[in-house]
Amino acid sequence: MAEIFAVRVPKEVREKMRRFRKVNWSEVVKEAILNKLRELEELERMRRAAEAMDRIREEMLRSYGPSDYDSADEIMR
Repeated sequence: MAEIFAVRVPKEVREKMRRFRKVNWSEVVKEAILNKLRELEELERMRRAAEAMDRIREEMLRSYGPSDYDSADEIMR
């Protein structure tokens, strides 16, 4: 079931929108919201992944101590 979500726009914007009556402005707003949600969810997933990597790194340091291993050197080989 869909819910109603009202959006206020400046009068000048509404007047411009009226010039393009064939545009489904509700659909335009819905797609913009969905795109922003996808973007925010991806950022949230990246943040959680970075936090998990930090936790793993901290656990490795606690368990095995510091290391002079440089993964960049391995990648360059």
